[in-house]
Amino acid sequence: MTEEMTYHIPVLLKESIDGMNIRPDGTYVDVTFGGGGHSQYILSKLGDTGRLLGFDQDEDAEKNIVDDKRFTFIRSNFRYLHNFLRYEHAEKVDAILADLGVSSHHLDDSERGFSFRFDGKLDMRMNKRAGVTAADILNTYEEEKLASVFHLYGELKNSRKLASVIVKARNNHRIETTEEFLTLIRPLFGREREKKELAKVFQALRIEVNEEMEALKEMLYAATEALKPGGRLVVITYHSLEDRIVKNMMKTGNAEGKVEQDFFGNIQSPYTLVNNKVIIPDENEQQRNPRSRSAKLRIAQKK
Repeated sequence: MTEEMTYHIPVLLKESIDGMNIRPDGTYVDVTFGGGGHSQYILSKLGDTGRLLGFDQDEDAEKNIVDDKRFTFIRSNFRYLHNFLRYEHAEKVDAILADLGVSSHHLDDSERGFSFRFDGKLDMRMNKRAGVTAADILNTYEEEKLASVFHLYGELKNSRKLASVIVKARNNHRIETTEEFLTLIRPLFGREREKKELAKVFQALRIEVNEEMEALKEMLYAATEALKPGGRLVVITYHSLEDRIVKNMMKTGNAEGKVEQDFFGNIQSPYTLVNNKVIIPDENEQQRNPRSRSAKLRIAQKK
């Protein structure tokens, strides 16, 4: 598999696909198709009767569709997993893979506004056909709501100050571009931690624009319904917010981590953990692909 074939170098590729426990005749779902790297590897393990469905809401992902009769591409947010599996007559599947990272393709595209490294419009929509942009949020949210976004999704200590500065500035003119936004907020951060703090600001906006936490919860509940007994849920996370939700779901069967016990005090969960200890990339992978440094792989099996 060459790097040219895909804009997304898959993180923890072998570990995640091994975790899916693929059978040649099984039915599998890659809910984050992206550059198609994981999907190509899954297809290489399938026989003639195997089946793979790939989800992605981003039109750019369509350029990477694999020409293979065993593969079905679904242009949709993975939160609608249940509906589309029913539509494709694949209600019960053998494993579901989710790689929740933002691809380097998105971060390197200045027109999408995902990264503070390039000037461009503050868009950040994964699906360019729908929804509000990051600029819409910055220019229309009330101060309290803005502060809440930065606090909850960026875990920023100065979220209130940040919101206050944005609201004052937008009274004079609309904030439209990355450079305008950076000029405004850079003074709020110390030089030594500037990059990390700015990354958190952009993460918070991206999560809000794409409703990532809500979509993740909906997908995980749908996945629990869709998996056959013995089926695998394989998820790669990149920040503590999404990792907490995935960990809770695998341990307790719900996103909040509410423990339900049976009469004997055993935790009631639809899953058993395949890896009790989270899997992280080795040093070679971290050096080769810096975006993998925060990656965590969790695998659970449906009871």
